[in-house]
Parts: sequence; structure tokens; C-alpha cells
Amino acid sequence: MKAKWLMVPAAAAALFVSGQASADLALAKKSGCLACHSVEKKIVGPAWKDVAAKYKGDAGAKDRLIAKVKKGGKGNWTKVTGGAPMPPYSPRVSDDNIAKLVDFVLSL
Repeated sequence: MKAKWLMVPAAAAALFVSGQASADLALAKKSGCLACHSVEKKIVGPAWKDVAAKYKGDAGAKDRLIAKVKKGGKGNWTKVTGGAPMPPYSPRVSDDNIAKLVDFVLSL
């Protein structure tokens, strides 16, 4: 009986995480990110799972990625993108939503 009790919170946590991921993907779609990115594969820009892997353990990655999303630019993924620049997303996407999107990508 005790084992079943321990499973309920884990199951509830899994539902929350998948619900949050769904909300983050909806925000990415609404913000225009999915025109060039996807979670699993390169479109124009790199796959977000590859971005997360590249910056795993990098304490300064979040701030640098937020700045890149706000201002746009190129150079970090030239071999993947062929030199296509990332367009700036500020001010049409709020600073808070840019931070949410970067957190989502880095969580993958």
C-alpha cells in the first residue's frame, strides 16, 4: 500500500511537467519560434535539444541566450544554419516570455 502512495505524487509531477512543456511549446508557436526551430530536428536554426546539450552545465548560457533571442544575430551555429541569422524577437515578444522560452529550451 505504501508503494502506491509514493507513486501518486510522481505521476502528478509527470502530468505537470508535460502540461508545462505543452504550454511552453504553445508560447513558442505563438511567438514565431517554430518557423525556424523544433525540439527534435534542425529546421533553419538548430534543434532545441541540441542547444540544450551544447549549453548543459554552462552557468552563463541563460543570459547569453536571452540576449541572442532579444537582439538576434548569428555566428554560434553557422555550421548548422549555413550562416542564416536569428531575427530579433524583442519587443514583439516580452522579456518575461523570452526568459520562459530560454528556460524551456535549456530544460530539454
